[in-house]
Amino acid sequence: MSEPGENLQLALDIFLSQHPDLRTELDTLNPLAAQAKRETMAQYRAERLHEAFEAEAEARNLFAWELTLQLISQSPQEFEAKRLEVHKEVAQMAGLEWAEYCQLHGLADSSP
Repeated sequence: MSEPGENLQLALDIFLSQHPDLRTELDTLNPLAAQAKRETMAQYRAERLHEAFEAEAEARNLFAWELTLQLISQSPQEFEAKRLEVHKEVAQMAGLEWAEYCQLHGLADSSP
């Protein structure tokens, strides 16, 4: 399985390919704005890209990690399987019963 960072970078690449207007905007950022934030242009650009990615996830009612999985999955079924797998891991780490976790996050309660 790919590393999380590799998955995110792949998702960001796909996201940019689907939003050429955003790519143009990122390619023409003002260097003075980066300088004002005491960031390199690469850092400033990356921050703007992540903000746009997170806004897109929110617009789709997804967490950013879910949008990442959605973009890199080969099918809706693969996405749902990966998504539930991660949600189950999060529920375990939080010490929540699966049914309680599903209720909190609006997920269909399918047995773990």
